[in-house]
Amino acid sequence: MATAPDPRSLIYRNGFSPEEAQALAAETLKTCDDGELYMQFIASESFGFDDGRLKTADYSRDAGFGLRGVSGEMTGFAHANEISGAAIRRAGETLQLLDPSSGIRPAPPRLSNRHLYTDASPLDAIEFGEKVKLLETINAAARARDPRVAQVSCSLSASWSVVEIVRADGFLATDIRPLVRLNVGIVAEANGRRESGSFGMGGRWLYDDLFKPDNWNRAIDEALAQALINLDSVDAPAGEMTVLLGPGWPGVLLHEAVGHGLEGDFNRKGTSAFSGRVGERVGAPGVTVVDDGSIANRRGSLSIDDEGTPTQETVLIEDGILKGYMQDRLNARLMGVEATGNGRREDYAHAPMPRMTNTFMRSGNDDPAELLSRVKNGIFAKSFGGGQVDIVSGKFVFSCTEAYKVENGKIGAPIKGATLIGDGPTVLNRVVGIGNDMALDEGVGVCGKGGQSVPAGVGQPTLLIDGLTVGGTA
Repeated sequence: MATAPDPRSLIYRNGFSPEEAQALAAETLKTCDDGELYMQFIASESFGFDDGRLKTADYSRDAGFGLRGVSGEMTGFAHANEISGAAIRRAGETLQLLDPSSGIRPAPPRLSNRHLYTDASPLDAIEFGEKVKLLETINAAARARDPRVAQVSCSLSASWSVVEIVRADGFLATDIRPLVRLNVGIVAEANGRRESGSFGMGGRWLYDDLFKPDNWNRAIDEALAQALINLDSVDAPAGEMTVLLGPGWPGVLLHEAVGHGLEGDFNRKGTSAFSGRVGERVGAPGVTVVDDGSIANRRGSLSIDDEGTPTQETVLIEDGILKGYMQDRLNARLMGVEATGNGRREDYAHAPMPRMTNTFMRSGNDDPAELLSRVKNGIFAKSFGGGQVDIVSGKFVFSCTEAYKVENGKIGAPIKGATLIGDGPTVLNRVVGIGNDMALDEGVGVCGKGGQSVPAGVGQPTLLIDGLTVGGTA
């Protein structure tokens, strides 16, 4: 039986060796407090099917390195899309501008043999024609579901990345990261009115699960149901009212309004609404928020972060009390705490920064049906679209893609145009009910910060929030 090629051979090519990489890291980073040589190979593909035909089919391969040196609070960073000794030496000249190290160098990350996902590539296991056929099948099946279906769009994407992290102290770590995603969007039309619905799923696994009929049919059913519900929607009410948030994906509100404010860099600089508040009450009793990058196969999970630190479960808020922040190595060192495995970067061309992985609120003890019965006049928000957040104040505006009126404990008409307006710290303190049904999202989240995008996960149980501002059209 033939032996599979070593994925590291995609990084170490043309005479460039692991031994040379180790020597160059020691040479270029010798005067720095911290830093790493981060090398990466990445292959990605995406297919887009729209208006009854394949519109896009993209495939790319890229390889490069990022060399980062840290001295005190100063960071030097250079990158190139060529992995060679000469290119790394040239990049090392940038680090000569840094002040020489004057402190005790932090210990390297602890080594871990844990693997949270397969090393196999999703790009190679299924032929091109089969991927296109799946999208054709989804398109035909969706159009056959209901005569009101006017338009179908679907997409399939995957990436496979080999990462090698080398430090001046001899530390070396390798990670091989798969990622897949399927999205279905449907536009339904009736009586001259058009509304849309969408659904997606994915994670750090291979294409196999996305090709299972049960899964892609569920994606069609969920997208279609949302589009048909929105066809019957009425104008959303406006004002301050009780809001019931559904489990799972609505955790994106928690991610944006609270999660970013708990990242180490904002708190070290004193620009977060949560700065300097460790040990204080920042949420209602029962509110426990964690970030956990160690959940197997999840979209936001990593065996190690992009500095080589193993990911972990980090309790951020426990029973309403702020316990700590998400940390990369730089901010952890400057704040005198341990790194939490949250140093992340978009790719080799970017320096790492503190970022979320899978961030969610833990379950409480309340029955979701009982929480609904408490709502006399409010809304039930089941799904969200885009939003805007100010990290300093925690203020946010989120649009609902599926929401309903609630009157006297009963779900009523679907509503259109509802937005939720508030700020993260206030919302945490207005939580009056926490369901026992925590769920993570389906694996489609993308988090943006500082011009970098990374895959992330969100989640929460059903939440009852008293006195949240709803912006509507009625």
